[in-house]
Amino acid sequence: MSSYRAEGFDLSTWKAILPLIGILAVLPACAQYPGQVTKTAKDTPELRAIAVLEWTGEPGKPNRSRLVPVAVLDAGQLQDGAIYLARPEPLSLEGEVEYELQQNGKPIGIYDIRNAGQEQGSWVGYGAWRPMPVARPRPSQQQLAHTRIDEEDAQSDEPVLHRKHHADDRPTTGTGNGSASPAPETSSDPDRPTLHRSPSSDSASPSQTSSSDSPTLHRRDSSDSSASGSDTGDASSSDPDRPVLHKSRKVKQEDIGHSESVDTTDPDRPTLKRGKSAGPNLEVVPSLIGLPPDVQQAVAVSDAKTHPVHPWTYSWASPDDEAKMKSAMEDIARTALGLNPPAPPPAPKRTTATTRKSAKPAPPPPAPAPLLDEQFHVFELAYGSGATMVLSAHTDGPLGKQKFVTLIAQPDLYGNVLVLLKNVTDAAHLDDRPRMKLVDAVDAMADNRGELLFELRGATQRQFALYRVLRGQAERLFVTGGQDFAADSRN
Repeated sequence: MSSYRAEGFDLSTWKAILPLIGILAVLPACAQYPGQVTKTAKDTPELRAIAVLEWTGEPGKPNRSRLVPVAVLDAGQLQDGAIYLARPEPLSLEGEVEYELQQNGKPIGIYDIRNAGQEQGSWVGYGAWRPMPVARPRPSQQQLAHTRIDEEDAQSDEPVLHRKHHADDRPTTGTGNGSASPAPETSSDPDRPTLHRSPSSDSASPSQTSSSDSPTLHRRDSSDSSASGSDTGDASSSDPDRPVLHKSRKVKQEDIGHSESVDTTDPDRPTLKRGKSAGPNLEVVPSLIGLPPDVQQAVAVSDAKTHPVHPWTYSWASPDDEAKMKSAMEDIARTALGLNPPAPPPAPKRTTATTRKSAKPAPPPPAPAPLLDEQFHVFELAYGSGATMVLSAHTDGPLGKQKFVTLIAQPDLYGNVLVLLKNVTDAAHLDDRPRMKLVDAVDAMADNRGELLFELRGATQRQFALYRVLRGQAERLFVTGGQDFAADSRN
């Protein structure tokens, strides 16, 4: 005890410090406990899958179709839809997953996944395209009033069976109980069968009349029809060439295979049996292979939540503004492709007199070079934002010598075209710099803002990429399959 006091500690001080030391020793263990579950906020986005539907034929009734997964939004992060939670097919291609097909932000149909498979090492889904469900209109108050039926009306509407009347029916006679009974009638047809009571009913006791009053069917007297019957019998027996039908007495042989070397002593030996397989069968046979020239594409979105329809159409203040912007972007595309003719050399200076004598009209400018497969789209990617324009085209000529261009631009403050991204490539360098082909605009982040979805097509492979246009820049937000194949093009 004296030693503790010598160092400045007494027994009461140690008693106060020891509980604090125990608490400090437990704190690190509590901080490392991984089992704490935090509640998610109501505005936390759920899983949202983005894909591209490719088909040939008419929209809504495709001849061949497949669905290519692009991305899955999970907790605000975009994951590769082709490998996300693959078991073995990815989560975005599991059976009975429903996708909403969109065109410029408007729903055009539903695509149900039935089965999935791999094409050239990539997962794709196969299914059926069905129309959008249409809600039934609510009945009006007047229609509801007409559908109300009272109990008396319900009883009066019960169906009643009536005997059908014919022209040759016998007249009915009234009976004591108020019912009508048919009057006896003599038929003029001698061959018509007649109903007679059983002979035992005449001598039966009153107690047996109820069971013996049932009419029985008798043949007519054989003496009346002996003449006609003998004629037919003689005809059939006297004709030796008359064909006769006989039932087949062929015994069906049992379909049993015989084998002398079958070992039946092994209880675990597998056996083959006839019958329908109980295994999983492909409901939709894969049919769309490769990239045919007439393939069409549409954006597909699968989300557990219902979002309001957000069209991406931009409304111009004047139709002339759209034509002006398109013409300016076409000139930029021709310059990038090297299609604009070189500028003519400056004309030599001449005196006024010489100019008056040899004045000739200036030749008309040459027609602009054609842009093949030109696609021009204008989007409003957010409410109240400006126009975002996308133009893509390629040059004429053999496939191996074609050049491709894609432009993303916006109008600047002075009404001119401001190019945000320019992609130029040729057929010989598609694997190094792929061609950008616009699919459509889509809300990939579930934030009510549209992104541009492009197909990056090379000579032997392809990818899909999402670009976000914001603050005068076009930045790549996501690309499938990594970053090696698709390189940014900002020439």
